[in-house]
Amino acid sequence: MAKFCEVCGKGTVSGNSITHSDRKIKRTWKPNVRKIRVLQNGVPSRKFVCTRCIRSGNVQRAI
Repeated sequence: MAKFCEVCGKGTVSGNSITHSDRKIKRTWKPNVRKIRVLQNGVPSRKFVCTRCIRSGNVQRAI
C-alpha cells in the first residue's frame, strides 16, 4: 500500500513507543489508506486515499 494519502497529503509519522519502564523505541505510524476509484474532472482514476477522506466525503467515488 502507499504510504500517503493523495487527497489530503497525510503520511507516515515517526516517534517513540514508550514502555512502562520509560524505555524509548523508535516506531512509525502509517495512515490507513485504500486504493479506490475516484472521479477527477469527470474521469475515473485510481488513487490511494485515507479512510478519513473517504468517510468525510472529500472525494467523489466512481462506480
